[in-house]
Amino acid sequence: MLDERLRKLLRNMPKAELHIHIEGSLEPELIFELAQRNGVDLAYSSVEALREAYAFTDLQSFLDIYYAGASVLLKEQDFYDMTAAYLARAHADNVRHAEIFFDPQTHTARGVPFETAINGIWRACQDAPLSASLIMCFLRHLSEDEALATLEESLPFRDKFIGVGLDSSEVGHPPEKFARVFERARALGLRLVAHAGEEGPPAYIESALDVLKVERIDHGVRSLESPALVERLAREQMALTVCPLSNIKLRVFDVMGSHNLRTLLDANLAVTVNSDDPAYFGGYVNENYFAAFDALPLDEGHARQLARNSFQAAFVDPERKRAFLAEVDDFFANA
Repeated sequence: MLDERLRKLLRNMPKAELHIHIEGSLEPELIFELAQRNGVDLAYSSVEALREAYAFTDLQSFLDIYYAGASVLLKEQDFYDMTAAYLARAHADNVRHAEIFFDPQTHTARGVPFETAINGIWRACQDAPLSASLIMCFLRHLSEDEALATLEESLPFRDKFIGVGLDSSEVGHPPEKFARVFERARALGLRLVAHAGEEGPPAYIESALDVLKVERIDHGVRSLESPALVERLAREQMALTVCPLSNIKLRVFDVMGSHNLRTLLDANLAVTVNSDDPAYFGGYVNENYFAAFDALPLDEGHARQLARNSFQAAFVDPERKRAFLAEVDDFFANA
């Protein structure tokens, strides 16, 4: 049972969030509000009925409802409101810096212009009470040619995002499928991340590193199945953006008590804790910390390490990184 002192520590400690899909922060209440505002008919009669549908058996069953929820996002203000709502929640959780994923293909496929989505999201980030950067993700169930077209479409807005990522259905869509688009993004000076080793095997993590040359692995919890990979991840201090509540909701682990977060930390891996799709998976970043620390043998030392890891893995300049890390150290020194 999580004692009150540790809960307060987790709640108040400065932290970064590096794995948050902005479309996955769309709460049912806001979905209904935007549906009404835009005259969109939903397949659910009420907020409660929509929440009850959040019983997922795997990644695909989640994605089906995720894309349905995104259908209400039509105007720049919709994207602004969604992002502002997340950033307010993150600020309340003492997130100092967020790196936010967005999926332009989810919206352009519905006829929403690229600029409508990115301008709304980016504008909310400028107005936020914390620092926030954008990472544009490609949908891996679509073709690489479509990803390349999206990258070209994004170039007039290059100043509004810092990197690219790879998300959506993992199994059957290995990272190497996107080798050319990541090579092009790297040539443009963009930061590179990719989802790997959530439902996919450790080999997907290896090809994300070797073929895509990513700088962070999103999820990565299946890395423990390969001792050689674990040794490499530890040696390179390759950050893993782990999402505990998501892993339970999508049945990667049956219960939080069987999650491998502590084992990953014990293997000296650069683990971070994040919320993934918080509206769908039962909690924002602090709830992910609370759930993991409640179920696993984790203590104050692990909390400090996770907070430091989150800033160490962030795509910020060295001076800001040092300032964030000093803030963490000061917090724990005075806790």
